[in-house]
Amino acid sequence: MFGSDLLPIMKNAAVLIALFLVAASVPNVGASLDDARGRPQGTPLQEKACCAATEKPAAPKDACCAAKSAPKPAACCPATPAPAPKACCPAPAKTENPESETENYTKESLYQLEVTFTDDTGKTVALGDLRGRPVVLNMFFASCGYACPLTVTDLLAIQERLPAAQRAQTLFVLVSFDIARDTTEVLAKYRAQRALDGQWVLLRGPDDSVRELAALLGVKYKQEADGMFSHSNLVTILNREGEIVHQRQGLKGGLEEAAAALAAVK
Repeated sequence: MFGSDLLPIMKNAAVLIALFLVAASVPNVGASLDDARGRPQGTPLQEKACCAATEKPAAPKDACCAAKSAPKPAACCPATPAPAPKACCPAPAKTENPESETENYTKESLYQLEVTFTDDTGKTVALGDLRGRPVVLNMFFASCGYACPLTVTDLLAIQERLPAAQRAQTLFVLVSFDIARDTTEVLAKYRAQRALDGQWVLLRGPDDSVRELAALLGVKYKQEADGMFSHSNLVTILNREGEIVHQRQGLKGGLEEAAAALAAVK
């Protein structure tokens, strides 16, 4: 009797022990529930939440946003067009004063010089009257026996090298520093002797005007005891605004460079 009564109890105990062993062999009940819901096997719930945020990374933000952990409500980098870059070499400023004869030139323009000259026909000429055309400028005196004639010959050679259209635009200007002897009549005679065409402008002026222009060009001259002049030999090329773009020093060579500088004036 006693043995038969213990048999059911022993069977039940064996079942409980078996169920306990089965339960103990399962590593994570939560994981089993996750499997049933289609989540990746063996990943704890808290770890899942962290991984979920990194499975599909958001599109990268702009560099300026990446450096801010908590941007303000307004977008830290609004989609506004970038400002246009400043010009590295802005054009020289011009003042706007229509009443002025000198203020509307660039800061580097020789035409700011408030002086007037007289040409070989007796007409009054201001430097600003030359504006708008390329200019080849030389200071000389008509009775010079060596350097000045050579320079004029070189200028005639430069004129011949220019294409026809450019030749028609370019002015060749001779300004005398012999204010006593180079009258309008003397200059007119010099034009005829050297066969200088209408593209040439021969000028004379008062002493202070001539000296101011010479100083701006870098020309030095001095009258000797015999009435002749020692002087610099300097050919200057001006652009349409009266700015110096090239100078040839001396009496030899430099014709190609001078012609190229003229060709570059637009």
